[in-house]
Amino acid sequence: MKLIGNMLRRWPEYQTLAAAVKQGALPAAVAGLSGIHKCCVLAALCQETGKKALVLAADEAEAQRFSEDLFALGMRPALYPIRDFSFRDTAGVSHEYERLRLEALSQLQNGSCNVVIACMDAALQYTLSPQELAARMFQVEAGQELKIEELLAALVRCGYVREDQIEAPGQFSHRGGIVDFFSPGGQSPVRVEFWGDEVDSVSYFDLDSQRRTDPVDAVTLAPCVEVIPEDVEKLVQKIEKLTASLRGKRAPKAKEVLLAEAEKLRHHLRIGSLDKFITLAYPTVATLFDYFDPQDSLVVFSEGNRLKERVRTTQVQWAEDLKAYLEEGVLCKGLDQYSVDWEYALTKAQAMPTLFLDVFARGSYEVPTRTLVNITARQLPVWGGGTQLLTEDLSAFLSQGRACVVLCGTARAAQAVADDLKQAGLPASYLEDPSTAAKGTVTVTGGSLSAGFDLPGAAFALITHGRLAAGKVKKSKRDKNSKEISSLSELAPGDYVVHAAHGIGVFEGIHKLEMNGITKDYIKVRYAKNDTLYVPVTQLDMVSKYIGPREDAAVKLHRLGGTEWQKQKTRVRAAVKDIAKELIQLYAQRMQQKGFAFPPDGEWQRDFEARFEFDETEDQLRCVNEIKDDMEREAPMDRLLCGDVGFGKTEVALRAAFKCVAAGKQCAILVPTTILAWQHYQTILKRMEGFPVDVELLSRFRTPKQQEEILRKVKRGSIDIIVGTHRLVSKDVKFHDLGLVIIDEEQRFGVAQKEKLKQMCSAADVLTLSATPIPRTLNMALSGIRDMSVIEEAPHDRHPVQTYVLEYDSGVIADAIRRELRRGGQVYYLHNDVASITRTAARLQQLVPEARFGIGHGKMNEEELSEVWRQLLDQEIDVLVCTTIIETGVDVPSANTLIIENADRMGLSQLHQLRGRVGRSNRRAYAYLTYTRNKALSEIAQKRLSAIREFTEFGSGFKIAMRDLEIRGAGNILGGEQHGHMETVGYDMYVKLLSEAVSLMKGEEPERPVDQECLVDVQVQAHIPEEYIDSLPLRLDVYRRIAEVATQEEAMDVTDELIDRFGEPPAAVKGLIDVALLRGTAARLGVTEVRQQGDSLLLYQQKIDMQEVAKLVAALKGRVLLSAGSRPYLSVKLAGKEPLEGLSEVLRAMESARSPAA
Repeated sequence: MKLIGNMLRRWPEYQTLAAAVKQGALPAAVAGLSGIHKCCVLAALCQETGKKALVLAADEAEAQRFSEDLFALGMRPALYPIRDFSFRDTAGVSHEYERLRLEALSQLQNGSCNVVIACMDAALQYTLSPQELAARMFQVEAGQELKIEELLAALVRCGYVREDQIEAPGQFSHRGGIVDFFSPGGQSPVRVEFWGDEVDSVSYFDLDSQRRTDPVDAVTLAPCVEVIPEDVEKLVQKIEKLTASLRGKRAPKAKEVLLAEAEKLRHHLRIGSLDKFITLAYPTVATLFDYFDPQDSLVVFSEGNRLKERVRTTQVQWAEDLKAYLEEGVLCKGLDQYSVDWEYALTKAQAMPTLFLDVFARGSYEVPTRTLVNITARQLPVWGGGTQLLTEDLSAFLSQGRACVVLCGTARAAQAVADDLKQAGLPASYLEDPSTAAKGTVTVTGGSLSAGFDLPGAAFALITHGRLAAGKVKKSKRDKNSKEISSLSELAPGDYVVHAAHGIGVFEGIHKLEMNGITKDYIKVRYAKNDTLYVPVTQLDMVSKYIGPREDAAVKLHRLGGTEWQKQKTRVRAAVKDIAKELIQLYAQRMQQKGFAFPPDGEWQRDFEARFEFDETEDQLRCVNEIKDDMEREAPMDRLLCGDVGFGKTEVALRAAFKCVAAGKQCAILVPTTILAWQHYQTILKRMEGFPVDVELLSRFRTPKQQEEILRKVKRGSIDIIVGTHRLVSKDVKFHDLGLVIIDEEQRFGVAQKEKLKQMCSAADVLTLSATPIPRTLNMALSGIRDMSVIEEAPHDRHPVQTYVLEYDSGVIADAIRRELRRGGQVYYLHNDVASITRTAARLQQLVPEARFGIGHGKMNEEELSEVWRQLLDQEIDVLVCTTIIETGVDVPSANTLIIENADRMGLSQLHQLRGRVGRSNRRAYAYLTYTRNKALSEIAQKRLSAIREFTEFGSGFKIAMRDLEIRGAGNILGGEQHGHMETVGYDMYVKLLSEAVSLMKGEEPERPVDQECLVDVQVQAHIPEEYIDSLPLRLDVYRRIAEVATQEEAMDVTDELIDRFGEPPAAVKGLIDVALLRGTAARLGVTEVRQQGDSLLLYQQKIDMQEVAKLVAALKGRVLLSAGSRPYLSVKLAGKEPLEGLSEVLRAMESARSPAA
C-alpha cells in the first residue's frame, strides 16, 4: 500500500527514525507503537531503504498477525516457526514445521521473501548454516547436462522420501525417464523429463490429476530436513569418538543408545533421531540471525521484555526436559545444547542495525541505544461494519483536520461504503489504488489490516474492516486431506475383491501368462475351495475392492460357478428397489407440500456474513448457496449437510438461521447433548452480537421456572432462535411461526424423536447436519432424491498436528503431559476400556502427581458426562482419561495433546477423527500414538500403524479413514437394515445396484447395467509392461482407468495423461485402450463375450435375432456361422485380418444391421 508509506513520510517522528536508519545511528529505541504501527513503520522503512527485515515477535499469535499485516502492506513475509527436535528414535514423526522453516530460509536466499517473522525462541534454535544450505540447493534447468542418477542422489541427500506418486512436499518419484519432486517452498510439484543424460523439459504439475500444468525454465531443489549429514561415515566416527569419552553413572545408558544409532546409520537405515546430531553433522551450526547480512538488513525486537521472558521460560523448560533426557541416556554431555541464549541475541543487536519497538517507554535498554524516538499514535479498534458508527468516527477526525482512509476488505464493499458515506454527507470517494490522501477528505479503498490507527503528528487516520479479507493469497490447491478415494489402486495381495459375475474372492497379485505366443497380464483371484480365476486386465472394471463395514471381519468367499452369489445379488436388488421406491415417494410427497418461500438476501444478511472472521472455503460458500436456493423455493427444504468435524458446518447453518430470522420466522436448533447445546448457544450469542436477534437455550441448564417462561415466549414469538436438546420435541413446546429446523449430529437421535420432529415441522424447512462424511459415489446414486451438500475442504489456517508413533513408554508419556501443562493446556489420554480406566488414571496420577485428572466414558449417564465436559471447559481438569467418547464431544480449544494407548487396535477412521479433536486453535498440537512394548503386531495392525505413520506426514491415511467412515455414513443415510446388504456384496457393488434401481424407478435407462458386461479375450498384445510402470498400485490404477474408457474422447484423454505421467506408451498399452473401446461397443450391442479360436472370433449374445444374423451373413459374405447349442454363438472368420480389426468390422456390421434403414 503506497498510500500508507507516503502518508508516514510526512510525519516528523517517522522522518527522525528513517534518518537514523539511513545514517546508521542504531540501535534505536522507539516507544509508543502498538502492533499495527510497528508493521506500518517497518514496511515503510524497508520499502524506503530496500533492506530485508527480521522481526522477533513475542508469541505465535503476534507473529501470525505481523505476517498478515505486512503482507497487506505489500511486503513478502515468511514465518519461521519453532520446531521440536526429535531426540528419540521414534517410528514416525511429522516434519511440517521443519519444512516451513526451510521454506523461509530458502526464500531468503533466493530473494523471494524480504521479511522473516519468528518468535525469539525459534530464532535462537540451531539450524544449518547459510553456506550449508546453499551447497545443498540444486539447480535443475531444461537443456542442462545431468544424469538421472545425479538428480536422484541429490534428492535423497536432501532428505526427500521416495513414493509411487507424490502427495505432499518432501517426496519424489521416479518412473523411467521422468522424475517428480515437491520442494518445500515450491509453489507446485515439479516434473523433470530426461532425454538420455540431458534434461529435456521441466514443468509444474497438479497434485490431484498428476497432469502437467505450466512449463518452467529452471527450478531449485531445496533440502526438506534440517539435518543432512554430508558424509555418514564421518558422522558415525564422531559419534563413536564422543561415546568413548563419556564418563559417570549415566554413561552406560547413553553409550548403549548412541552406539545403536551409530550402527543403524552405518547400515544406511533411517533413524528418527538425526536431529540430536546437528552439532556433529555440520562443521558449524547457525541460527536464523546468520542469514541476515548487517549491510542490508534490519532486526526488529518487538516488546524486548516479553522476548526476554519467553527465552527465559523456554530455557527453564529445556532444563527440565534435559534432565529427563540425560537420565534416560537419550542425550549426553556434548549433545545437550540445541539453541543459544538471550546474551547471544543482545550481542547480535549490537552488531546489526537494530530497532527496539515498544508500546510503552522503558527506563533502560540492555544495549546502549543511539537514537530514542517517542511517538504519539493511537491504535483504533476494528470497524464492525455499521455505517452509523463509521460516520460518527469520521466526522470527529475530519473536524480535527485529518486525512482519513477507510479500508473495506474487498473492492465491492469499498464502493458500497463510499456511496453510503456520500449519502451521509461526508466528502468521501472510492479509489482503487490511492497513493496519497488530502486533509479533510475520506478515501475509501480495498484491503484490510488487523487494526486501524490515528497519527496526530501526520494528521492521518485509518479505519479498517476487521476481517483480513484480502488475507494471504492462498494457493487454491485442494487440501491434501480432501482427496477422493480411488478404490483399486489401494489393493494389496491378500485383500478381498468383488468380481461382478463371480462374487467375493481374495486378490493374489498380477500374473503374466503366455498363450499362443501372446503375453497378457491377468489378475489372479482365489475363491473358496482354492478355485482360481484369472481375470484379464482388460476387464478390470468388473473387479473392485471389497469394502465392508468391518475391516477385519471374516468374509465368506464364494465358490466359482456356484449359485450363491447370484442369489445374494438378487436379494440385494430387491432390497435396493424397496429403498429407492420409498425415497422417491418421500420426495414426491415433499414436493407437493406448500412451505414458505423466503425472500432473497437483504442488507442485514450481507452485513451478518461479512462479520465472519475467517475465510470461507469454496465448499462452505457452495453449500450456503445451495441451502439459500432451497429456502427461497416454495416446497419445504429437506437438506443434509455433511462434513468432517471442524469443517465449518456451524457457520453454514447459522447463515441459514439468520436468513430465517430476518424473514420474521423462528428457528429451532436441535442437538443431542446438553453440553453441545450450551456450546452452540454460546457460539450463536457471539455470532449474532449487534443484531436484534433473541436467542434462548432450552435444556437442563435451565430451571423448570425458566423453562416455562421460555416456552411462553416461544409461543408468543418473542424468541427468534431456540437451541435445545430433545426437550424441544416435547408435547408442550408450541411455536408461533416456525420457519427452519436445524438438527445437529442427526445420527445420534432415535427414529421416534426424528418422526416427532417431522410431524412438528411438516411445513418448515429442515436442515440436518452430520459429521460422518457421505461418500461421493453414494451421493451421486441418490442425486435428485435426497438433497445433500458436502463440505470436503478443511479450513485453511489449521495448524498441522505434530504426530509421533512409538512404543508405549511411561517416561515419554509423563514428559508429554508435563509439557502440555507447562504451557497451560490440557491433555486427552485415551484408554479404551471402561473396566480398567480408574486404575489407569491412578497410575498416571503417580507418574504426574501435580496434574488434576478426570475420567469420562460412555457408561456414565448424561448428567455426569456433562459435568466432566464442563470441568474440562472451565480448566478444572488437566488430563481427561477417557474412552473414544471424545469423538463426539465438544470443542475444547485448550486441549492440545492427545495420547492414545494401543493405537494399533483402532480403525483408521477413528484415529483420524480423534486426531481432529486437538489442534483446533492456533496453538501447536501433539498426538502420541502408542502401541504395547515388544508386542508382535497382527498383520492388520501393522498395516494400520504403517498407514498412521504415513498419515503423520500426509493425508494418505485419510483415504483409508474415509472408506471406513463412508460406510458408517452410508448406513446412516439408508438406515440400519441396509448395512447387512452392503456386507454381502461389498460397498461398490451395492452403490452400483442402488443407482441402477433409482434410475429405473425414475423411468430412465441405467447407463451401464451391472450385468451387461462384455468379456473380450483375443490374441493381442495388451498389457502394461513393468518397465513402463513398475509400481503395482499405479499399474492397477492405470488398468482401471483404461478399462473404464467408453468413447474416443476418453481414449484420447487417457493417452494424453499416460504420455504426461509416464512417457510415450508402448504398443501393448495402446492395444489395451483399443480393446477397452471395442468392449464398450460390444456390450452396448448385447454381446456378452468375445473369444478367439484359431482364426475365428466367437461372439456370444444374450438373445440371437435371426433377421439380424441373415443381414450379417450377407454383409460379411459367408464368413459367419451360427452355432446353436446350450449357449448359441456366432463364429466369424478373420480371413487374415488382425483380431481387433476383424472385431471392429463385425461390430460395425452388427450396428448397421440393427439400424432401421438396413
